[in-house]
Amino acid sequence: METRTDATTRALPAPAPAPLADTSTPYDVPPPAVHGCWYPSVDPGGGHVAFVCDRAGVPQLWTAPVAGEEVRRLDAGPDPVTEVSWSPDGRWIAYTVAPDGGELTSVLCVRPDGTGRRLLAGGEPGTSARLGCWQHDGSAVAVTVTDSAPPGRPFAAHPGADGVSRPARAGRDGRAVLLEPGAPRPGPTTGAGDGDRTTSAGEPEPRALSAYLVDPEGMSAPVLLASERGAANQRVCDLSRDGRLALVYRGPRGRREALVVRTGDRVVTCALPVADGDPWIGGFSPDAGTVWLRSDGDREHAALVAAHLDPRGHLLGTTVAAQRPDCGLELLALGRDGRSAVLAWNVRGVSELEVTELTAARSPDLPAGAPSSRPASAGAARAVGLPHEVVTRIAPTADPDTPVVALSGSRRHPGVWWLPHGLPLRTPWSSRDEDAFPEGRTPARPMPMSPVARDGLVLGGWYYRAPGRSPGEPAPCVLHLHGGPEEQERPVLDPLYLELLGRGLDVFAPDVRGSSGHGRSFVDADLGTGRFDAINDVADCAAHVMVRGLADPRRMAVMGRSYGGYLVMASLVWHPDLFRTGVAVCGMSDLTTFFAGTEPWIAQSAAHKYGHPEHDRELLRALSPMSRIDALRVPVLAVHGEHDTNVPPGESEQFVRAARERGLEAERLLLRHEGHDFRRSDNRRLFRRTAADWLERHLAG
Repeated sequence: METRTDATTRALPAPAPAPLADTSTPYDVPPPAVHGCWYPSVDPGGGHVAFVCDRAGVPQLWTAPVAGEEVRRLDAGPDPVTEVSWSPDGRWIAYTVAPDGGELTSVLCVRPDGTGRRLLAGGEPGTSARLGCWQHDGSAVAVTVTDSAPPGRPFAAHPGADGVSRPARAGRDGRAVLLEPGAPRPGPTTGAGDGDRTTSAGEPEPRALSAYLVDPEGMSAPVLLASERGAANQRVCDLSRDGRLALVYRGPRGRREALVVRTGDRVVTCALPVADGDPWIGGFSPDAGTVWLRSDGDREHAALVAAHLDPRGHLLGTTVAAQRPDCGLELLALGRDGRSAVLAWNVRGVSELEVTELTAARSPDLPAGAPSSRPASAGAARAVGLPHEVVTRIAPTADPDTPVVALSGSRRHPGVWWLPHGLPLRTPWSSRDEDAFPEGRTPARPMPMSPVARDGLVLGGWYYRAPGRSPGEPAPCVLHLHGGPEEQERPVLDPLYLELLGRGLDVFAPDVRGSSGHGRSFVDADLGTGRFDAINDVADCAAHVMVRGLADPRRMAVMGRSYGGYLVMASLVWHPDLFRTGVAVCGMSDLTTFFAGTEPWIAQSAAHKYGHPEHDRELLRALSPMSRIDALRVPVLAVHGEHDTNVPPGESEQFVRAARERGLEAERLLLRHEGHDFRRSDNRRLFRRTAADWLERHLAG
């Protein structure tokens, strides 16, 4: 069965590129010793890299030679840059910015010499835009435009530093925008039951997402690739070399899919399950007879899967081309020739990198549509040694054996490495390893931990011991909880941990159930009522480090961000005698008000994890920290970004207000010009110091 991607909605208006003032500047000021470089994208010749760098205080767009020190800032604007993509023909660099640090993003492009800067999509009030792939000839780039405004609720707009009007944060009407559970996606499956999306009775009209190919020159009209109403996500990840097919990533977390879409008639020809995590989930072989995907469909761990397509894009079958029995494929980057790939495997939180050749399913000497003479496969993998623990981004070059990667580790800030034939070379403009720590601070390599929950589930995590402490001395300890819930604690240098360790506080960063990196069953173990077990996991992790003699039971604190912030508040009211204080960062205090206030696509994904705001009201109420606020007994610090529309600031405000009404010490730090993620250096420093001051004061003695 074939289904048009825009069968249920009228496509949003096509974006119109708009010229902006040039802000490119040479940068001859010595960079701070500690700065980060990440998200590299390499030019066609392999000699220059575009990347994100915060050496000027805000993540901005920069370029530099792979082997040279001269850097150039291509966009000196105040809005943080989040993604970068150099066009295959070398003429343009596309990138995503977050106006005023908020959650609604815009896609811009600029020439490599800093001229011709223009807004491609996401500048209109009430819209957001997401960067997709380039056409292989570099003539157009895919962008997904999102209509985020609730019906009847106009968006305000504010002028940016360049005078261009930017969308302001979302206003919400108190009603979550969700699909009915089980409503079919807009595309065929391997079984029956296909059909158009519907919304539940009385719901507002869901937002729409429309993907276009946009010519940065503005010489050609944008081309609609796909459009969908009520989607949680959408990104064009690849286009076949002949332009006939598009690979579209879509769906809420836990139910991600890759759609193969015919560009001529926008028909979805097949849908395949793909893994959560990195949204760049794969691409086509040169003849489009195979699509390579990072998928965990019907699997415990994500693998490299080859899907064989007929000439019209229909699925003929799949084979597993590369897999490991006890860990998952985390990053997949196809070589520019489509015949090689760089694979990053997540091995208990540490990355292992491989380069492999790819053999497509259909032999090149057979006519289109002929039976395959051999299955798709990956050749013998060549391991690439890494100087640090975690790969965060892979940027292929013209030479398959010379990728560029972004690395993080327990002893350095994010940086970019060049790997010519397996030899890791740090780019000269990335900070040196020895500069990662301020003067007087000592590196702390974390110890892997495996706590056991009360129901027998083995958890994970990393323990950081404050420098200078004797091994047998129980220490004041901060239990830090990551977000997601599907994020994973990795052995990377977190400036917050460095600040806490410098104050003499140990840090234990666990993976409770629901975290990624431990298999699909572990991720799903917190669904529904499993959330109560996740809350108990926090207490079990605290008990584990106490029993081992690492943490002082009288001086334990709990801290976390996003979902981790929710767990902080939940732990304080479910286990009120365990911690001396808590720091909740961008956390949800009441799941009912969270669903009413969050962005619609966040609500749609969150319903899969926590429960539906209408059908599971009692469960959500029972899981909400506000429902047990009378049990709170300790001081609380809440931190939030003023433009956070993923978890609105009211979630922190109501918890702090309730704590104060009960006579407890409670404070709230609201960070200006920030959203759900804190991106500006000055705000990040303020956050770290405020949190460390609070924890040090309450854990002293």
